[in-house]
Amino acid sequence: MKQLTHYNTNFTKQLFPITLVCDNITNAPNIGSLFRTADAFGIEKILFCGSAIPQGRKMTKTSRATEKVVSFEEKESILETIQQLKAEKYTILSLEITSNSKPINNYTFKKEQKMALIIGDENFGVSEDVLNLSDGIIHINMFGQNSSMNVVQATSIALYEITKQIK
Repeated sequence: MKQLTHYNTNFTKQLFPITLVCDNITNAPNIGSLFRTADAFGIEKILFCGSAIPQGRKMTKTSRATEKVVSFEEKESILETIQQLKAEKYTILSLEITSNSKPINNYTFKKEQKMALIIGDENFGVSEDVLNLSDGIIHINMFGQNSSMNVVQATSIALYEITKQIK
């Protein structure tokens, strides 16, 4: 068995109608990893809301140059951004554990529906105001003592499930 490299894999490129919306994510390595994850899952665009993207080696080291190929924008207000996405007929889904969130594996994602996946601040998650504007709130079932995971890990799991369903 031979391990494949970036140069000899034959994955089919595909772009999904998913926009990743970041609610005040500020950690440079996390941002770099989000670019890499977005590229891996064929995400349409990343919108960074609330804070400027930190530039420099910490971000680019984890992104592995994917910030050059993934479309992204920086926005000041996440609430205005969500209102704009709603006007463009996006389904707004927040990735957060709440009293009324649904397990991601029990949620049915629609193939042709444009979707905005909201992911939250590393310390405080998705804000209450954003949750109130969401069309749905989904979570990842967890079986250990902890009730949260790193934002990039959670995003990767969510994008895997979403793209698996809509592929």
